[in-house]
Amino acid sequence: MSETQSQKRVMPYVRLGKSGLKVSRIILGCMSYGTSSWQDWVLDEEESMKHIKAAYDLGIQTFDTANVYSNGHSEIVLGKAIKEYNLPRDEIVVMTKHWFPVARTQKEILYNKNVDEYGYVNQHGSSRKHIFESVKHSLERLQLDYVDVLQCHRFDGETPIEETMQALHDVVQAGFVRYIGMSSCDAWQYYAITHNLTPFISMQNHYNLLYREEEREMMPTLRYFGVGSIPWSPLARGNLSRPFGGETTRTKSDPWASGYGPSFTKAIIDRVEEIAKKRSVSMAQIALAWLLTKDVVSAPIVGTTSIAKLEDTVKALDIKLTAEEVAYLEEKYEPRAVFGHSSAGGI
Repeated sequence: MSETQSQKRVMPYVRLGKSGLKVSRIILGCMSYGTSSWQDWVLDEEESMKHIKAAYDLGIQTFDTANVYSNGHSEIVLGKAIKEYNLPRDEIVVMTKHWFPVARTQKEILYNKNVDEYGYVNQHGSSRKHIFESVKHSLERLQLDYVDVLQCHRFDGETPIEETMQALHDVVQAGFVRYIGMSSCDAWQYYAITHNLTPFISMQNHYNLLYREEEREMMPTLRYFGVGSIPWSPLARGNLSRPFGGETTRTKSDPWASGYGPSFTKAIIDRVEEIAKKRSVSMAQIALAWLLTKDVVSAPIVGTTSIAKLEDTVKALDIKLTAEEVAYLEEKYEPRAVFGHSSAGGI
């Protein structure tokens, strides 16, 4: 048997919150990987697997997906990539989510529908039944014995908190899950579900230069409990990676890409572009470098449909913004409506 000598990596790894679990400083978001029949901008299986391998080669060993992405096919693709490229299970971190229903066909989108009326009774939310069923199906799709972090995709206001947390504790005790996390909820909801069973170690919240409402209550709450923030949409659905007004396949078809419409948006994007030009780097690197200045942020979740852009985003780790640059980027922000805590606000 041939042996491969260990290679030194430049990617830093950090503990997720105050847990012992280490994640790469940039997490690969797998919403972009699965099948284009779900959404036009999603990569199909073959190209998706190439991106997952490229990310691992760059030192990214943490992968975030969800049962709902491509209606389960994102998990299937990630699982296939892990097996195809022999990614070491004792090193990589696989994160998935439950809550949304998984449609029976890859092209269906069930957001904002009364899914019970479409035959999805007990197949959504955070009831004990659905948590166990969702984990079972996710493991089947991923072809894994366990996931490292199971996240509640949304807060379930219909299920008793005690039931949800006991079920999450029990899937950990059963060995199906190693850690648990939360995503996209209010600070009071997060506080309400924190207790003495298996604790949450992460919060996957909506946070970027164009959406900073999390700084009011959620970030102080996470800091108090020692929970790591792993922001989704750190580039604001790509709006922070290109000059204002630019369009992509995703902006034309993603119903949530247009959610960054407040009047201050252009001013902030222009400043990101200005600093990027001064430093001769990409706008995406500046936007991510800003996030990495926040002490409660463990790692942003980045998803791309271009390997070149994936390689570019990793370079954000080399950028250290000055205090003056951070203040300049933040100066034009104004309070805005909460966005991203419901199925109508993105996933």
